[in-house]
Amino acid sequence: MKISTIKREWWKEGVVYQIYPRSFQDSNGDGIGDLRGIIQRLDYIASLGIDIVWLNPVYQSPNHDNGYDISDYQNIMDDFGSMEDFDEMLEGFHKRGIKVVMDLVVNHSSSEHKWFKESRSSRDNPYRDYYHWWPAENGTPPERWSFFDEEGSAWAFDEKTNAYYLHYFDKTQPDLNWENPKVREEIFDMMHFWFKKGIDGFRMDVITFISKHDGYPTFEGVHGDKMIDVYASGPRLHQYLHEMNREVLQHYDIMTVAEGPGTNLSNIHDLVDEDRQELNMNYHFEHVELGLDARKIVNSDHRNLVKFKKIMSDWATAFDQKGWGTQWHTNHDFPRQVSWFGDDTAEHREQSSKLLSTFLLTMRGTPYYYMGDEIGMTNAKFDSIDDYDDLMTINWYNLTMAEGGDAQKLLESHKLSGRDNARTPFQWDTSENAGFSSAKPWLKVTDNFKEINAAEQENRPDSPLNYFRELTQLRKDNLALIYGAYALLLAEDENIYAYTRTLDDEVILVLLNYSSSSHVAEIPNVLHNGDVLINNFDTLEKVDAGFSLLPWQAVVLKIK
Repeated sequence: MKISTIKREWWKEGVVYQIYPRSFQDSNGDGIGDLRGIIQRLDYIASLGIDIVWLNPVYQSPNHDNGYDISDYQNIMDDFGSMEDFDEMLEGFHKRGIKVVMDLVVNHSSSEHKWFKESRSSRDNPYRDYYHWWPAENGTPPERWSFFDEEGSAWAFDEKTNAYYLHYFDKTQPDLNWENPKVREEIFDMMHFWFKKGIDGFRMDVITFISKHDGYPTFEGVHGDKMIDVYASGPRLHQYLHEMNREVLQHYDIMTVAEGPGTNLSNIHDLVDEDRQELNMNYHFEHVELGLDARKIVNSDHRNLVKFKKIMSDWATAFDQKGWGTQWHTNHDFPRQVSWFGDDTAEHREQSSKLLSTFLLTMRGTPYYYMGDEIGMTNAKFDSIDDYDDLMTINWYNLTMAEGGDAQKLLESHKLSGRDNARTPFQWDTSENAGFSSAKPWLKVTDNFKEINAAEQENRPDSPLNYFRELTQLRKDNLALIYGAYALLLAEDENIYAYTRTLDDEVILVLLNYSSSSHVAEIPNVLHNGDVLINNFDTLEKVDAGFSLLPWQAVVLKIK
C-alpha cells in the first residue's frame, strides 16, 4: 500500500474517545454525571492524546433507556445541564483541538415526544403517520421481535385508538416512520441545527433499521433475534441515507459512523464506499457477538482467538480498495474490554489492558476507545438483579423468570456480558464514590476503585493510563499504523495474534500474546530484526523461531 494513492481524512487518522456522560463526572452532587462535569475534566481528556470525542445522548429524555429515548432533539436533558453548558463544553473541546461527535437516535423517539403524543391521540391526527401503526380490526400484527420488551414483541397495543404501534426496542421507544417524507424533513432540519452549532459528526444509532418493509409482511421461519438481519434489509435504507447525505451531510466537514446491526462483509460497501455518498464508517458486531448466545448468554466460543483473528482480519482487509472501517472492543452496550477480551485478575489486569489498547491502536481502521479503559476498569459483576439499571438485563431476567427458565444462569452470564458493566461511574481517585460524585451514584461504583483509578496511575510511568498516552502518540507518529496494509501471521495459533502493517517500504510488526502464560511467536526470519517502538514489558526475548512472549505481552517493532 502506498501513501501516494490514499485519500487522507481527519476522521481516518483520529482516535475516538467515547464519553458516557451519565457516568463520567458529576459536578452538582446529584449522583449523575453531567456536562459541567465533562468541562471540569477537559484537560484530562486532552492529555490522553485523543482527537475526537463521541458523546452519548444528552438530549431531553425521560431516560427509560439512558437517553436513547429522546423526547426533544434540540434541548438538553435536565440531568445533564443546559444548552449553555453544552456550548461551553463544545468550545472547550475545540480550543483543545478535539472534535465532538454526537449520537443520532432517529430509528425511534421517546413515547413522550410531542410527535408521538399527537400520533396516538387519534387516527386522523396529522402526526399519525410519523410512526408505524397496525389497526386492531386487522387482527394480530405480523411477528416482530423487540430487543427490550418483556414479552419479546415489538408491537404494543394502544387502547385509545384501538391499534398497535411498532417498537423494535422498549415500548417507550416507538419507531419513527421514515417512509413519511415529513419525518425525514424534520430529522434533517434537526441535524442542520446541530451542525450549525459546530458539532463535527454523528454516530448513528441502529441506523440500519430505519427502512421498514411495506405492509409489515410475515417472515416465515425467522424468529427472535434472527430478525436483526431482516430489520437491516429494509427496501429504502440506502435511498434514505443517500438523501440524508445530499440534504445534510455533504454540506459540512464532518464524520459519520453507523451503528450497523445486520451489516456484514457482503453488504458493507453499499453503506460506506465513498462513491455511494452515504456514510463514512460502520460498526459491525461480529467480533463482540463471538461467544454469545441469545440474551447474552456466554458460550464456548468466548476467548476463541483463532475465530476472533479470522473475523478481525476479514474486516481489516475488506477496505483495502474502497471504504473505511472501525476498530473497537467495547462501548456503553458491551462489557469492559479487560474483562471480556483480557484477564482482569490482579496478576494480569494491567498488562492485558495494555495489550488490548495496543491492538486497537495498531489495527487498520479508526479506533473507538471507551472511557475508563485507559485505566483498565473492569466489569462490576453485580450479584443481584436489584443492582442493575439496564432495561435489557432487567427485562430479559423477568422474561426468563416468566418462562420458567434459568434466570440465575442469565445473571451469571451478565456478570461477564451485561451492558451495565461498562456504565459504572468513572474511577477518578480513592475518595468517596471514586471521586465521581459527592452523592450516591445513579449506578454502583465498581468495588475495586481504590486499586484502579486515574489519580493512582497519573504519575506512575508504567501505568495503563500512561501507556495509552504513549500509544496515541505512536499512532500519530507512524502513518503505517493508520494507512498501512494489514497482513495476518500465525492464523491458527491459539494464543498469539501477530500481524504486519506495511506502507510503502515501511513494515511494522505487532506481536500480541492473548494468554496468561508465556508462548513463542514463530514468525518468518525476515521479521526477526526490528526496533521496538513500544512494549508493555521491559524485556523482549528473542529465540531462534522468533520471539518468546510473556503473559499478555504486546510488542510493536519497526522491521529493519
